[in-house]
Amino acid sequence: MKKKERVINALTGKPVDRTPVSNPTNVATVELMDLVDAPFPDACRDPELNAKLAVTGYTELGFDSIAPYFSIIQESSALGCEMQWEQKDNWPTVRMGNPIWKTPDDIKIPSGFLEHQDNLAITKSIEILKKEVGDEVAIIGKTMGPWTLAYHVFGVEPFLLLSIDDPQKTMECLYKLREITVLFGQAQIDAGADVLVVPDHATGDLVSGEYYKRFLLEIHQELVETLPVPLILHICGKTIDRMPYIAESGMAAFHFDSKNDPQEAMNAVDGKINLAGNINNPETLYSKGVSDVKQEVFKALDAGVQLIAPECAIPLKTKIENLLAIPEAVEEWTLKKH
Repeated sequence: MKKKERVINALTGKPVDRTPVSNPTNVATVELMDLVDAPFPDACRDPELNAKLAVTGYTELGFDSIAPYFSIIQESSALGCEMQWEQKDNWPTVRMGNPIWKTPDDIKIPSGFLEHQDNLAITKSIEILKKEVGDEVAIIGKTMGPWTLAYHVFGVEPFLLLSIDDPQKTMECLYKLREITVLFGQAQIDAGADVLVVPDHATGDLVSGEYYKRFLLEIHQELVETLPVPLILHICGKTIDRMPYIAESGMAAFHFDSKNDPQEAMNAVDGKINLAGNINNPETLYSKGVSDVKQEVFKALDAGVQLIAPECAIPLKTKIENLLAIPEAVEEWTLKKH
């Protein structure tokens, strides 16, 4: 089975020859940057360098998918947020101290939004990758959900306070920001993305499961109806309490964190959505060894997780051998089962 077919089948509930190894968020590392001479932050802003680094997830690591959008800030940069681009070993971030908007009326998509350098870096990279890998490997795009965008453009604290003080105005913000999610998502599909990840960080440490149901469930259901490829929702942190709601979203999969036990997560979604995850980043992949990585992969596979993946964007100094251990473990487990 081709890698792309394996990923799409797993996301759409069709048979697979083995569980796919995916990277819904990112597997770029400093080692891989050095290998192909495509360092951060340039690889986040230049389509050629972006594609060179992204393809290593397939050529060097043997994953079944390629994910060219490494961070979570491309759209926010294009909207006019203040950026901190950092260096090779650090993630670019939005400077949160100076939000660009205060009310729903402020939300405007700038003309030329899709032509902004940091959005073109992704769409042009996808075009390059599509020419390079064709239908061999799944290309996973990424478009920020409205909750994540709200944190960037309004600031985390002001937006969370608004959600308490004025839920109606909060919904207005989310529906307007959803247009950005759709616009950039569709641009990536047009460029050749086979799947889209929607990070929408309604995380357990900041908001309740009821918040997800109240503010995001309907919006996510509409995204599924609007964007014509399989969607993978990504939310960090402990999310067991909102998984039953997420399972009603219509998303093809939920990419979940290692703070959630794989079997508990499978029980919580009750077969209504596929799961992708949840190999621990900061401890297992970053600081433990190959055998530890494999044990976590086996645990997720034993639980029935449909796509094996690191839980989130991996630490940039993660060792390549720990990443190689993920597909190796899937192969070992599959051979043992058959």
